[in-house]
Amino acid sequence: MSRDYYSSKRILVTGGAGFLGSHLIDNLLKLGNEVICMDNFFTGIKNNISHHLTNPSFELIRHDITHPIFLEVDEIYNLACPASPIHYQHDPVQTTKTSVHGAINMLGLAKRLKAKIFQASTSEVYGDPEIHPQIEEYWGKVNPIGVRSCYDEGKRCAETLFFDYYRQHNLDIKVVRIFNTYGPRMHPNDGRVVSNFIVQALKGKPISIYGDGSQTRSFCYVDDMVNGFISMMNSRSDFLGPVNLGNPGEFSILELAEKIISLTGSKSKIIHLDLPLDDPKQRQPDISLAKKEFDWEPSVQLDEGLDRTIHHFKNLIE
Repeated sequence: MSRDYYSSKRILVTGGAGFLGSHLIDNLLKLGNEVICMDNFFTGIKNNISHHLTNPSFELIRHDITHPIFLEVDEIYNLACPASPIHYQHDPVQTTKTSVHGAINMLGLAKRLKAKIFQASTSEVYGDPEIHPQIEEYWGKVNPIGVRSCYDEGKRCAETLFFDYYRQHNLDIKVVRIFNTYGPRMHPNDGRVVSNFIVQALKGKPISIYGDGSQTRSFCYVDDMVNGFISMMNSRSDFLGPVNLGNPGEFSILELAEKIISLTGSKSKIIHLDLPLDDPKQRQPDISLAKKEFDWEPSVQLDEGLDRTIHHFKNLIE
């Protein structure tokens, strides 16, 4: 049962030692909640949440979401899953298990507790999209048997499970689709474009662009994204999602590389490598629904966010 006799909530964040999870925990604790961080540390980093270890409102549990767990909480944010191709392709079977078995385990926990549960889905559910920008009503164009399918289809199946639990068990669900997010605490070796380019530029190494660099992405700063998570969780009870969260500003990969070279003052040269399989050519969110439902839109511009991220990586490398 939910603990309505407490003024603050007890909140579980799965994948809480990861990039997004740790920033979310910072914000939830600032709001006066008790937070349980659950992570198996496959990609999560203990240092991301170490500053909370002496906080009596914070608890850390090392646990793999593919196995059931019994806790007492009011809300669940389900963020557990490796999110970069280099990590989710390392063990694709485990990636699918994390998305699907993990969702089943967390939904079962939420059902028992009558708790509200949030699913961090992804823009990857749209695949290589045929419409641009992407709206929530678009069903996507996804290869079900490709090298990225463990993540893309795993997340699609997790969305299915969330809505089936809502329809079958009247569970209180919230589903967001996350577009490219960046900021401090990104894993330096996660293979994502922002962290890749910044690390290469700071080290003076060639900046590797896959393909000709004309493919586009939209980059949302982590603070904006986490504000979107909390706003969605607290939105009206009959709004379930899915809802796009991301920055609608669209940049080519080549433009991003040039920006980072300029902001770091690097002498790195750009080199071109073969495009990975099933890499989407365009990715840009339509965020009209988030604006309408809970008045959310990002406020941090790309140059400002990159400056903060470069500063973080500079300290990390030094």
